[in-house]
Amino acid sequence: MQIFRSIEEIVGKFERVFLAIGVFDGVHLGHQHVIGQARDDAQSEGGASVVLTFDPHPMQVLQPDKAPQLLTSTPHKLRLIEKLGVNACLVLGFDKAFSLLPPERFVEKVAQAIHLREICVGTRFRFGHNRDGDVHLLKALAPKYGFSAQEIQPVKLDDEMISSTVIRQHVLNGRLDRAGAMLGRPFSIVGTVMAGDRRGHELGFPTANVDSHSEVLPPDGVYAVRILLGRGSLGGVANVGVRPTFEQPTAGRVLEVHILDFDNKIYGQEIEVEFVKKLREEQRFESIDALKRQIAADAQAAGKLLGNRAVSSR
Repeated sequence: MQIFRSIEEIVGKFERVFLAIGVFDGVHLGHQHVIGQARDDAQSEGGASVVLTFDPHPMQVLQPDKAPQLLTSTPHKLRLIEKLGVNACLVLGFDKAFSLLPPERFVEKVAQAIHLREICVGTRFRFGHNRDGDVHLLKALAPKYGFSAQEIQPVKLDDEMISSTVIRQHVLNGRLDRAGAMLGRPFSIVGTVMAGDRRGHELGFPTANVDSHSEVLPPDGVYAVRILLGRGSLGGVANVGVRPTFEQPTAGRVLEVHILDFDNKIYGQEIEVEFVKKLREEQRFESIDALKRQIAADAQAAGKLLGNRAVSSR
């Protein structure tokens, strides 16, 4: 999948473009339906499928105090979009100036840069200044610029509407199986491994401290996880919380991961942490020795659950 970071970069790159537009936070089953329609139509008509999305999330610019935590940061979102088999993704920077662009002007800019055949959007998609643009405007402008506009209906799961907001609430409430069903994949977090205080090494269980790039964390606790690193999948134990046993608990919630039977240095690398099952609540222990015994038990439980700590290739 080719990635473009501006409209100027994509000019002249493709003929007969079938475009899916949206924020696509989570790339859940509803988003996949929108993107899949553009992909399938492109394949059937010999065109190119392109996803147009935004970075950062528009709410982080328009109402930063009300902006939700992300289900997927931009690097995570791009990973997921690539798996859907599209030809390219156009990631447009979203800032105040961009937010003031009238919706008609936005369509004009895109149509002038890309040989559009089709635009696919969800029913609730809004764009342009004051969010005045919607699928009805796209349909009205379509004849002028020579494309068709496809309105993709929302997707439900057991009569519950699938949306990023609903999935986020399931994650926050610890309903990770429900969140995963709506995502069409296990709930996961993509982040960068950062250098920590090496407390894990001192305990005999080295941990990777993961900067989650504002992705939403599940409730505090200890989880059996799979770590996707490169093309491999490794078993592990993740702790979400503030590490209350230590004299100075962590300021703010953190995600740290102990990868089973693995001690390579991976600072600065991007990993995906896939949550499999919650093992227990985070708790304060009366001594470091008690904490070490519990971590050993957690590692054994996770290894058994995940299949003997085996490393597998994807």
